[in-house]
Amino acid sequence: MAAGLKSILRHFKCKCRNLKAIPDKIAVHINDTHPAVTIPELMRILMDEEGLGWDDAWAITINTVSYTNHTILPEALEKWPIEMVKTLLPRIYLIICEINERLCREIWEKFHDWDAVRNMSIISDGQIHMARLAIVGSYSVNGVAELHTEILQKYALHDFNTYYPYKINNKTNGVNHRRWLLKANPRLAGLITDTIWHSWHKYPSDLVHLLQYAEDPAFQQSVAEIKLENKRTLAKFIQNKYDITIDVHSIFDVHSKRIHAYKRQILNALHIMDLYNRLRENPELEIVPRTFIFAGKAAPGYYIAKQTIKLIHVLAEQINQDKSIKDKIKVVFLENYSVSLAEMLVAAADVSEQISTASKEASGTGNMKFMMNGAITIGTLDGANVEIRNAVGNDNVIIFGLTAQQVMDYYRWGGYDAWSVYHQDARIQRVMEEMRSELLPDEREEFRPLYDYLLHHNDEFFVLKDFAAYADAQVRLEHKYLNAAEWSKMAITNIAHSGIFSSDRTISEYSIGLWKVKPLVIAD
Repeated sequence: MAAGLKSILRHFKCKCRNLKAIPDKIAVHINDTHPAVTIPELMRILMDEEGLGWDDAWAITINTVSYTNHTILPEALEKWPIEMVKTLLPRIYLIICEINERLCREIWEKFHDWDAVRNMSIISDGQIHMARLAIVGSYSVNGVAELHTEILQKYALHDFNTYYPYKINNKTNGVNHRRWLLKANPRLAGLITDTIWHSWHKYPSDLVHLLQYAEDPAFQQSVAEIKLENKRTLAKFIQNKYDITIDVHSIFDVHSKRIHAYKRQILNALHIMDLYNRLRENPELEIVPRTFIFAGKAAPGYYIAKQTIKLIHVLAEQINQDKSIKDKIKVVFLENYSVSLAEMLVAAADVSEQISTASKEASGTGNMKFMMNGAITIGTLDGANVEIRNAVGNDNVIIFGLTAQQVMDYYRWGGYDAWSVYHQDARIQRVMEEMRSELLPDEREEFRPLYDYLLHHNDEFFVLKDFAAYADAQVRLEHKYLNAAEWSKMAITNIAHSGIFSSDRTISEYSIGLWKVKPLVIAD
């Protein structure tokens, strides 16, 4: 890190006759709190190696560094033990102490409020709060979706937003259409280019011209045929790798993302268990065949996530071998999730599962990749799902569940009781008890940790609370799928509006709005 910062300083010297001049064309951007030590390290180099005083060094630092907060989850809001930093980085520790002392003094002088001092202090309770250091030492702090930024401003960083009223801003994430549509789905990309010309390769916002074809039967048919071909490709891959035969005419319902409690793969699994129960009781039940596809990885020490993966595998083994349900549902977990596998999934998916607890998913980019390939989002009003809904309209997404405000109110005021939800819904009672006993008759307590996590720990991500709404949303989704013309219109509308989620737009906002970089025009 020091070598990198020194190279920046050499650039300073080339550009500025006087190093004390604040550079206007150098930017150091830190993503989450992992590199937040950049701030005191830059201060150390400027003072100890370049001979600047504190005020000059601080002026350069806070006009050089900007910070993106990607999530309010604890793992990205790091807290480093004081003794660790003091032992390993003694000079850095002294600089952090000085930054904190000056900050606390300024807060007291402005607010005369000890609670504000305590809530914003970089050093407290034997720890160094790296997110607070990143905020204080940056000229800009941004969230990655409108809802996420609003939560930062109103809740997670409320005191800082009051103290720095214009510092926290929004830069909604984006994804690259050239990678995730042009390369990942060449059949669909070719059809789009033949229909609206190739300008969308360079200007993804031009995809909006597809709206004029959203109700064109011939174009709808072409889009549907391409989706079917992509499903055949994925089905062949699954057959060859896992020896599982799936119906390409079934709904490909894809839940691919990191395995985490807040992303709620467990909610998806509980719904599958409920659907399986209904089919066992009535094998003639008329439903559109469903293929539930999971993919993703878990942190090595994340026990609940590992248990969730095992639950999905147990469900897959039992359901896929049960001939009584006549192959109406299948469950597949794709191992070793990778970008190449993701490209295959986004091209083939009919449904994009974006069901995180509202307020927990800062943005999401998988939701954008799936929508640009014509998958329909079933999700909560969380992260960029909100902006997808705003772009495509309520008729072209399937929204369910608690809102972010309702979730935040439960966290703040209480009032949620998982046991009450359990006792009020017979479906939940049944699947929960099956998880504890019937799924693995030889290992009856295998999934007891999941059971306890949802009930005895009061279900902090509201899986049980949202279960009924999720089940109802799945019914609404099926009804829409049965109308082929409506489904194709929804898919095309999603593709057409995906241009606003281009990474070109995102990087332009960072470059122009934060880093003050002038665009370089390249002639065609």
